[in-house]
Amino acid sequence: MKDNILENICTDKISSSLVEERPKRKKYNIRIETTRKRDRQWKVERKLKSNFIDGAKFSRSVLILLSLITLIFFIVSCTKDDERIDLINDFVYIPDNQFESILIEQNIDSDGVVNQKISGTDALGVTHLNLNFSNSNKYIRDLTGIEGFTNLTYLSASGHLIEDIDLSHNTQLDTVLLQANELYTILGLSKLESLTKLDVSWNLLDSLSFKSESIEVLLASHNHLKFVEIENANKLKSIILTSNKLTSVNLGTHPLLETLLLSDNRILTIDLGQNDNLSHLYISGNSLSELNVSSNQNLVELRVDRNPNLTCIQINNDQEIPTVSLSEYQELSTNCN
Repeated sequence: MKDNILENICTDKISSSLVEERPKRKKYNIRIETTRKRDRQWKVERKLKSNFIDGAKFSRSVLILLSLITLIFFIVSCTKDDERIDLINDFVYIPDNQFESILIEQNIDSDGVVNQKISGTDALGVTHLNLNFSNSNKYIRDLTGIEGFTNLTYLSASGHLIEDIDLSHNTQLDTVLLQANELYTILGLSKLESLTKLDVSWNLLDSLSFKSESIEVLLASHNHLKFVEIENANKLKSIILTSNKLTSVNLGTHPLLETLLLSDNRILTIDLGQNDNLSHLYISGNSLSELNVSSNQNLVELRVDRNPNLTCIQINNDQEIPTVSLSEYQELSTNCN
């Protein structure tokens, strides 16, 4: 009896204990389930946030790329065909104040103010530009802006301090006078299809090479020229290259040549066999050892003095040269062998 009572009490406690434990287990399961839901939600939110950030980065990259494309397009459009004309709202950039001052004096720059620009319309209206004369001493150093004067046929800018010039855009020029500057570079001469006269005397050029079918007069004395070549110049009549450093010249492509002045160079040899029209030849102060002018029947003046190694100048039997300048050790002869 006693045992039965104890057994019943134990059974009741165990049952009661089981009853009490069941709710606790249920709560624990709920917590786990809630935590898992939160993990899934957090993962979804993180993925969405990551996608948003990636999208923002992509959009930013696209905007940067579009900006770069726009900038490149703008730069290319401003420098199309490698043009150097610097236009700001139809204005030509003139950085040299002295250049612009002279343009104002000549009533070319219509706004009358030195502001480093000139109207494109003003520049296009000029065909004859003489920069030599000024009310005061204004020495131009930089002719940037000359490219805007595309209708020029005549340009004179002598006696300044110009070191370089590009005439590539001034294709209608027939006369270019740039003597007595500090030029060491001149570009664009081959593009001047109407060029007849070029004067670059008294500068610092060490070479001069271009093509021209129209040029008739070339003046380039008192430079540092060691090389000169004018291709296709069949109309060239006058060449003045005195006081340079030339050792030779090629004159075979200039059949109409009349005047050739080469004094005070370093010329060793010269061939005048194809220059039948030659009338004036100055070749004093060189290093010639022989000279044949027998083919130059039209010679009226010959100067060959101060060639230490030249003692005999070959002429034709019936050739008469009215004016001849010789050193005391030189003579004209039909036989210099």
